[in-house]
Amino acid sequence: MAEPAGRTAPSGRTDDHDEPLRLLAVHAHPDDESSKGAATTARYAAEGVEVLVVTCTGGERGDILNPSFGPGPDGVEAMRELRRGEMAAAARALGVRQQWLGFVDSGLPQGDPLPPLPEGCFGLVPLEEAAAPLVELVREFRPHVITTYDPSGGYPHPDHVMCHRVAFEAFHAAGDPDRYRREGGSAPWSPLKLYYNHDFSMNRIRTLHEAMQGAGLESPFGDWVESRSAREIPEREVTTRVDAAAFYPQRDAALVAHATQIDPDGFFFAIPRDLEVDVWPYEEYELAESRVPTTLPEDDLFAGVRGGAGGAA
Repeated sequence: MAEPAGRTAPSGRTDDHDEPLRLLAVHAHPDDESSKGAATTARYAAEGVEVLVVTCTGGERGDILNPSFGPGPDGVEAMRELRRGEMAAAARALGVRQQWLGFVDSGLPQGDPLPPLPEGCFGLVPLEEAAAPLVELVREFRPHVITTYDPSGGYPHPDHVMCHRVAFEAFHAAGDPDRYRREGGSAPWSPLKLYYNHDFSMNRIRTLHEAMQGAGLESPFGDWVESRSAREIPEREVTTRVDAAAFYPQRDAALVAHATQIDPDGFFFAIPRDLEVDVWPYEEYELAESRVPTTLPEDDLFAGVRGGAGGAA
């Protein structure tokens, strides 16, 4: 019997062609895949969906954000190798495949005025050059669904903004045989749905903040709630909530794998997990574009996709 509309078959396959469903999650740096949509990717991978995480840069210019880690390696090459090892461990924790796009971290510029970005970094690569390897990967992997960041990048890191741009470009260009032609390249493929991650939405932060206060616990989000509210950052539309609480342990293991970035006693682990499961058992997304009919709100990234393999140009 077919599953009800809007639900992914437990086998992780499309109905008509017995073809595996495929999800491509496009991220800027190693660790982003673990803090944005991680439980969702772990859930779908466990259900038999083919999940591929693409990491645009090596995270070479990331700071050591875990105070218990100690001094970091010297130079971008050494940091790149360290973060590659962390990424491999995180992918194992989530049960997903991972592939590097091969660009160099831009770093997060700070100061007023902001300094120029480093020469050759991801944020300065022309769009068509930056998108070309992702377009080819989309044609090779043939995802039904792509997830990435909204046009703001989620926050104003140049690599996050660029990540949105290349994923958006690949979603639209991969199915066009006249664009990004490459000798011996894969056949065109049109993904069916494009989503933006919403893991750091104000609604989520405020809900967790109020739940902590209601439980008589100190919330780590007080300053965040006040500062973001003061700046009146608009909330983007949420169209899709994926029940992923059962995979929070995999998400947490992936976070801890990024030891240079994630403090096990810090921000990401400040909310008791039983409280989080009770008040926020899902991960949220914004359906940016769909080439298949679907009804909003959704509870599944593959809503509307299961009826057929789709995607071919």
